[in-house]
Amino acid sequence: MSYVFVNDSSQTNVPLLQACIDGDFNYSKRLLESGFDPNIRDSRGRTGLHLAAARGNVDICQLLHKFGADLLATDYQGNTALHLCGHVDTIQFLVSNGLKIDICNHQGATPLVLAKRRGVNKDVIRLLESLEEQEVKGFNRGTHSKLETMQTAESESAMESHSLLNPNLQQGEGVLSSFRTTWQEFVEDLGFWRVLLLIFVIALLSLGIAYYD
Repeated sequence: MSYVFVNDSSQTNVPLLQACIDGDFNYSKRLLESGFDPNIRDSRGRTGLHLAAARGNVDICQLLHKFGADLLATDYQGNTALHLCGHVDTIQFLVSNGLKIDICNHQGATPLVLAKRRGVNKDVIRLLESLEEQEVKGFNRGTHSKLETMQTAESESAMESHSLLNPNLQQGEGVLSSFRTTWQEFVEDLGFWRVLLLIFVIALLSLGIAYYD
């Protein structure tokens, strides 16, 4: 099923656009190789990509892309090639090469909305619905990831600010950490029981000195 109706003479006067409508791959290739602009438009602002996509001519879409066609081009109503497309393989090609499935035209309609209005087959509708759902999930994951990154950055910034505002506290924490490390090394070198015995002897000596004083 196709969705482009050619009734204005300007289209028939542009060989490349007519070849895209007719699905004439070889002629399209010859025209492009001879220097035809892959982004040339008709009177409605549609490029060859729009017309080829609307007819389901995925091979010509690929050819136009190879020769530099703008996949993001919109017609005068804000439609991308995806808005006019109603064929599974063509949709997959356009989306895999960067066209957003949820992009809206000037009337606020997405490719899925227009596809439903045209009454395309159920396989196409299911594909568009699935792609839109994936787009939404991807957006949510990206947003969540950005929020986590921002929260981590804010937390680190707050800790750094706290340290800068409290240099004495930071210095005290450094001394305490150094003492703790030295004590652990001392205990490991002498052994726990020897350290305990040493503390006991020092305590006895302290008591003796205090008693005789």
